[in-house]
Amino acid sequence: MKKASVILFGGTLLGVVGLASLSVLDRETGASFDRSQQASVEQAATPPFVEHVNTPEAVRAVYMSQCASASNELKTHLLKLVEDTELNSIVVDIKDFSGTVVFPSEVALSGGEGCKNNDFRALIKDMHARGIYVIGRVTVFQDPLYTQAHPDQAVKRKSATTTPWRDYKGLSFVEVGARPFWDYIIGISKEAHALGVDEINFDYIRFPSDGNMSDVHYTLSPGNKADELEKFFRYLSQHMRVEEGGHTPMLSADLFGMVTTNHDDLWIGQVLERALPYFDYIAPMVYPSHYPPGFNGYANPNLNVYGVIKYSLDRAVPRVVATTTPVFSYAHERIGTSTPAVYTKKSYPAVALRPWLQDFDYGGNYGAEEVRAQIQATYDSGLNSWMLWDPANRYTKDALLPAD
Repeated sequence: MKKASVILFGGTLLGVVGLASLSVLDRETGASFDRSQQASVEQAATPPFVEHVNTPEAVRAVYMSQCASASNELKTHLLKLVEDTELNSIVVDIKDFSGTVVFPSEVALSGGEGCKNNDFRALIKDMHARGIYVIGRVTVFQDPLYTQAHPDQAVKRKSATTTPWRDYKGLSFVEVGARPFWDYIIGISKEAHALGVDEINFDYIRFPSDGNMSDVHYTLSPGNKADELEKFFRYLSQHMRVEEGGHTPMLSADLFGMVTTNHDDLWIGQVLERALPYFDYIAPMVYPSHYPPGFNGYANPNLNVYGVIKYSLDRAVPRVVATTTPVFSYAHERIGTSTPAVYTKKSYPAVALRPWLQDFDYGGNYGAEEVRAQIQATYDSGLNSWMLWDPANRYTKDALLPAD
């Protein structure tokens, strides 16, 4: 691992996030509901000096789960892996699929079934001392802890409109249009940044899937899904791109892998061009095991890992760098009145794409050859950064180059 530079900033106060309590009408039923439960983020002092590591020119990261960060064995194993290899960054859970926040928080709801780490600040300091760039992952709209406390903001069942809808794993989702929850997410993210997290990575920023979708009922976000999600992206960017303690956090977004090849919203609200204006990095999850048989002509995408990654990223790069697009966004302006519509678009560097790659066995065996092939496909697409995902935190060391 090549050591990254560490920069120190004096402490400041974390700003207050939150809107005034108000009552609004449900757009479908006409019934009113109270937003007085909207999260109000209390001011919290940062440590006297909070260190941050500059973003590496090329991020090479592995994921550290919430439980791994609280396990001496797994934590030590991953830190040693970074020290011994080309890795220079770690993506560590801040808020996981259960809604549990890993560190002691003045913002987050108490409880939760996930793991906690009361020494999380010490872990960040340790990673920074090693020159590791710290990316904090926040699972957003999948949050059963929050929906239990605020059922009025949960995605509901159509067949029982007071009951939260659940996916096949039994997990519930917060509605994309639940504005109090936006401030809740921002408050937690600002706390993480104040602890020293260098970049905030937002996952599950989408409408739900993987369940009985015919029984889904939205009350707070009944409009166009891509429109509703982009409103959240815009609000998130406006409130997170604020300097705290002399440092502004980098922002990244995890999107389904097929946003690289599709222009529709995949029924979950995600469109590549509608996320680009609001994040520093877009992380498409181009796991070959998650592509259907027949994708790009591959009977089994798991047997064509290089091709899946290369094809997907080759389709995304021109869209990222383009100055025009057929995709509407609140950040785009329409050119003329021709049909179909064409919009102006900011050209972003291709390296704003930072894919998640697969290092877990699902649908096939993923060893050194398969993992390295995905990394090479990323480079061959003109990109320089990647992140490896394994929910068990057991990565294929032989797929990685040794430390410089």
